Amino acid sequence: MSRVVSRRPVPRWHKAFLAITPQIVGHARIAFCYLDTEAKQEAVQEVVCNALKAFVRLVQLGKANLAYPTVLAKYGVAQTRDHRKVGGHLNVHDVSSEYCQRLKGITGERLDKYDCEEECWQEVLVPDQTCTPAELAASRIDFPAWLRTLSRRDRKVAQFLAVGNRSSDAARKFGVCTGRISQIRKELAESWRRFVGDEPATAAA
Repeated sequence: MSRVVSRRPVPRWHKAFLAITPQIVGHARIAFCYLDTEAKQEAVQEVVCNALKAFVRLVQLGKANLAYPTVLAKYGVAQTRDHRKVGGHLNVHDVSSEYCQRLKGITGERLDKYDCEEECWQEVLVPDQTCTPAELAASRIDFPAWLRTLSRRDRKVAQFLAVGNRSSDAARKFGVCTGRISQIRKELAESWRRFVGDEPATAAA
């Protein structure tokens, strides 16, 4: 296997930055020591990128002598904490971006435990502002237990609809008409109310 060698000349500042990179990395690891392993590694890389950008700018201005590793590291940490990524831009309308979430108070929730056999997410409950921790915990226990009481077909339909899919999408997926899906949706709602003991007063009478 042939080795590809770049013909582009290595910038003079390249070696100088590599020499101070360990100090920048060490400072970044301390600054983000509270993060989990994956998030910390990503944050450290962002710090290095931001520090490199500042270093190159100083070189361009003829002020490379001011490129102290500690100063560059602190700058990189500040930029990273402010969610400023090198090579990207801040989008306040992108709800998946940390910048938007921080400014608008949005919290993202993961849907974990994907069931390959059922082809759906097992945890689809996300708390809203009116949901108490106790109610959320109870729902996360009751919902899987309720699913186990359903037939295999109804369980798949319930899980498919629970993640926000439309009745028309469910009809196409399960090969039935939209009216039948609406009927199943009503049956599932009644089944859930019976399971959690939340039947209407008229039904109880």
